[in-house]
Amino acid sequence: MSTIEPNKEKTRFDTRLSKEQKQFFERAAILGGYRSLTDFVVLTVQEKAKKIIMERELILASQKDSEIFFDALMNADLPNADLVSAAEQFHKLVSK
Repeated sequence: MSTIEPNKEKTRFDTRLSKEQKQFFERAAILGGYRSLTDFVVLTVQEKAKKIIMERELILASQKDSEIFFDALMNADLPNADLVSAAEQFHKLVSK
């Protein structure tokens, strides 16, 4: 499930926690079956980061789709002769 690749260059991330936070996170790591607190923190943060990025990309894609759709509606080409003829035939059939 992890996308952390062991051969990648490593960098360090430091943080300060209260004693209570560390104990709480360690308990969660143990109960969750993680090898260490570091694995728990890294994998949990990674999953949350993926979720945030996917949600944001979905929102951006949705916004772009909306813009394309709105633009197509507002700047539509005029109907060609075939479409005008088809509409006229339809109206004749419907109005009988």
